[in-house]
Amino acid sequence: MSDGVVDRRTLLRAGAIGAAAAFVPAGVALARGGERPVLTHGVQSGDVTFDGGLVWTRADRPSRMLVEVSSDPSFRHARTVRGPLLTPETGGTGKVRLRGLPGGREVHYRVTAEDLDGRTRSEAVTGSFRTAPLGREDVRFVWSGDVAGQGWGSNPDLGGMPIFGAMAARRPDFFLHSGDTVYADGPLQESVVLPDGRVWRNLVTPEKLKVAETLDEYRGQFAYNLLDPQYRAFAARVPMVVQWDDHEVTNNWYPGEVLTLPQYTEKRVDVLAARAFRAFHEYQPIDPRQAVDGRVYRSFRHGRHVEVFVLDMRSYKDANTAPRDGRGVVLGDAQARWLVDALDRSSATWKVVAADLPIGLTVPDGTDIEGVANGLPGTPGGREHELAWVLGELKRRRVRNTVWLTADVHYTAAHHYSPDRAAFQDFDPFWEFVSGPLHAGAFGPNALDPTFGPEAVFVHAPPTANTSPMDGFQHFGEVEVSRDGELTVWLRDISGAALWSKTLRPQPRGGLPR
Repeated sequence: MSDGVVDRRTLLRAGAIGAAAAFVPAGVALARGGERPVLTHGVQSGDVTFDGGLVWTRADRPSRMLVEVSSDPSFRHARTVRGPLLTPETGGTGKVRLRGLPGGREVHYRVTAEDLDGRTRSEAVTGSFRTAPLGREDVRFVWSGDVAGQGWGSNPDLGGMPIFGAMAARRPDFFLHSGDTVYADGPLQESVVLPDGRVWRNLVTPEKLKVAETLDEYRGQFAYNLLDPQYRAFAARVPMVVQWDDHEVTNNWYPGEVLTLPQYTEKRVDVLAARAFRAFHEYQPIDPRQAVDGRVYRSFRHGRHVEVFVLDMRSYKDANTAPRDGRGVVLGDAQARWLVDALDRSSATWKVVAADLPIGLTVPDGTDIEGVANGLPGTPGGREHELAWVLGELKRRRVRNTVWLTADVHYTAAHHYSPDRAAFQDFDPFWEFVSGPLHAGAFGPNALDPTFGPEAVFVHAPPTANTSPMDGFQHFGEVEVSRDGELTVWLRDISGAALWSKTLRPQPRGGLPR
């Protein structure tokens, strides 16, 4: 099919190929019949560099991915790049890196799937992205996280997930997805009655009717978001830099955990995480070859002024049940050292650290701790030890102009950290900006832990827990770095309206940030 919305009943006929939809759900074997291949979930791009970017698609049957690329939207003088075979081994998905493109330029691409006999091709699906600039050009990007959570899925009455349209209207150079890209542990119902009597309607697929456990069920979580017309249009026009958090697997998971939840037949989180991680890499426009460990954490330069450092605070963390006052792990030694060394080496004016967990907000897991902050006053304890080492090293090496961006807690806030207010004082002041959810239940605010001296300068949170997207407490953040190096952050609502903003001026290597 093309970019239209798939009828719900067609989706629930698990695997049926209808003439109107020509669609095979992600968890079903690829089709063999029909006249020609069909690209079922549009196109995406990601991990853009100064000379190229990754392009993704999915076909309904074994076929060859072909990508035409041109600087002209009419595709005159286009060149064709042969991509991988799209087969059941990857759930029909595939991606190819386009190379040799000019820096800082709009690039148009057109994707088709060619039958294995080479005689027929799918209808083409088009997309575009802007390569990273090389010089001092302005850079604008958006960030947020948390998609289709707490029972709030793609709602046809709202046109899907409207915040993606609001982000697209900002015309960002890229989108930093801060994690919880799906809610694999959050089944959907066809309708939900709100406290005031309104009815929320969900588009539902077979894979969204239960928690994900099998590989195909995890694939179906990622495929679901791409059925949303607003998400899909956004993905075709804005390249992504994606990280993961917990809900790609299950709520608050950590390596080695064994579940006790009755809805899971597979209790070993390490088994679930391996399946989820494979589906994540199949369905997201992420290039594992860019990652330091071949998984998630990596960095991207975007012109003279911006470098983004993407963290993985999930794969290496210790148990949530670990003692709060012990010596905990959230990055792991290798990633922590990579982060400090890479920030130290960076010549970018601004070093943007994309963290999938906030630093100073206490994020509980029942009576245990899910996040970095341990919720205790005084010197660092638990996972705070690792962060204290990172911050202390940055001060010792005089690394300036770091900004931390995150999501996870389902509201938006601006936090300023200062040793003047902190129990641990061996660091330079910095800002952390929080924004979310994109399309999920709204919560908050969380309590601030005093260890690193955070101050909540701005907070926008709902009056009650799990407020639906209908009530507007959905958020994204926007960052713009001007040619002269000033960085401005806006925290925006579901319509794109600015709630708060802050402009930061860069400091020299030996100077103190404001």
